[in-house]
Amino acid sequence: MQNISIVKRPDYAVESVDNALQLILLLQEREWLRIAEAAKALGVAPSTAHRLMATLVYRGFALQDDRRRYCAGPMLRSDAAENPTRAVVALARPHVEALARSVRETVNLVERVGITARFLYSAEGPQLLRIGNRTGSVLPAHASAAGKAALSTLPAAGVSQLYAGRSIRQAGHRMAAAELKALQEELAETRTRGYALNLGRTEADIAAVGAPLGGTGRTATLALSISAPLSRAGDIQQPRVIEALHTACAAIRHDLDAAGPVPSA
Repeated sequence: MQNISIVKRPDYAVESVDNALQLILLLQEREWLRIAEAAKALGVAPSTAHRLMATLVYRGFALQDDRRRYCAGPMLRSDAAENPTRAVVALARPHVEALARSVRETVNLVERVGITARFLYSAEGPQLLRIGNRTGSVLPAHASAAGKAALSTLPAAGVSQLYAGRSIRQAGHRMAAAELKALQEELAETRTRGYALNLGRTEADIAAVGAPLGGTGRTATLALSISAPLSRAGDIQQPRVIEALHTACAAIRHDLDAAGPVPSA
């Protein structure tokens, strides 16, 4: 007769680890999960649930959409090796790392998903004072350099629909008319200038420039950004740096096009 081992909760279980594992199970069981629901299920404060979820997002176990809902991330897929996001990162990584070495600043591969900008991969620059790895971070697309770069590929009507359309109004994230007008003007300037700029908007001491990959399909939602301490904001706007940024974008787009249509995540 086969022995049956009954697994019990260990006396030494670390509460935060146990909560994180329970959260992973919830993400696997449900299509979408909000912080309030996670907090209730775990019996913790919403702030605690948010910190746990932020860590899971950072490590690829969760993803956040533009309605502040969470779903299972690429690391929870049954076959992570076939995850389309990993395929995109694998193709882009050599170019991202080469650009980071060339400009000596941190470079980020970012995807715009709705009104959010998700950092898929970061390569840190070699300087002692540098911007850290942002992989897994989620920022408002209209505030981040890469997010604005990706938004600049949309026509003005598309931007208006994104930020003032019916679906966004129902989600409670509608942008005020004055703010939308300012964003449209900034995106028009981005198209003319050839890159988006963020000077301390998302974080007080960080500057960034961003450019879109362009193309069609999912590739059109991707962008690269170069991040640096605010004190070096002028350096990352030098023509040679912007040229290197555009060259890297074109190289990644070429490799993605050569690999065939990139499926959605």
